[in-house]
Amino acid sequence: MSAIRLLVLGAVRQHGRAHGYQVRNDLEYWGAHEWSNAKPGSIYHALKQMAKQGLLHAHEIAPSTAGGPPRVEYEITDAGTQEYLRLLREALVARDRRIDMLSAAIGCMVDLERAEVVGLLRRRLDSLARWRDSVTEHYVPEDGPEKLGHIGEIMNMWVHTADGEAAWTRGLIERIEAGAYTFAGEGEPFVGVLAEGQENPYATGERHPEDDR
Repeated sequence: MSAIRLLVLGAVRQHGRAHGYQVRNDLEYWGAHEWSNAKPGSIYHALKQMAKQGLLHAHEIAPSTAGGPPRVEYEITDAGTQEYLRLLREALVARDRRIDMLSAAIGCMVDLERAEVVGLLRRRLDSLARWRDSVTEHYVPEDGPEKLGHIGEIMNMWVHTADGEAAWTRGLIERIEAGAYTFAGEGEPFVGVLAEGQENPYATGERHPEDDR
C-alpha cells in the first residue's frame, strides 16, 4: 500500500473538488512531505494515475494561469471512495505497514464511525500481540539480548517496538472511547484542508511545473 494514494484521496474527498496544487498545498500543510513520499512530483503523478484508474474524475475547468493547457480539478468517484475507505481500514489494522501509512490513516480516521475505528484499533492490538509472541518464541526479553550476541538487539528492538506501539494504541482507544474528536455521523467534521487562497504557513515554497495545472 502507498500512503500517497490514501493522502491524495483523503484530501480530494475533503474538498469535494480540488485542483492538483490545492492537494499538494494540503499535504504540505499536514507535514506529509516530511514523513511520507508526498513530494510534488509523486502527488501530481498519483492524481493522474488515479484518474486513469477511475478513482478520481478529472474536470478541465479553465485555461492555466501560465497560458498552457486547461487547469484540472479532481473529484473522487464512488470507486475512489471505496478504495479510500479500504486503504484507511487496512492501515489502521495492519502492524506491518510503514509508519507513513499509519500516520496517514490516523489523519483520516475521523472519516469512519467512532465504533468502527475502535474495533479496527483493537484488531491492531491483537496483531501486535501475535507479532510479539512470535518474537518471544525465540527471545526472552528478561534475559537480555546479549545471550544471542549482537543479533539479539534486533529482537530486543522488535519487542520494544511492539510494546510501544501497543501502549500508544491503547491510549488512542481510551481517548476515542472517552469522546475525543468528531467522527463520521457525529456532526460538523474537523476542517483539515486549506480554503482556496488561504495561506499555508508550512509551504515549502518549492515550485513544480505541474503547479499551474
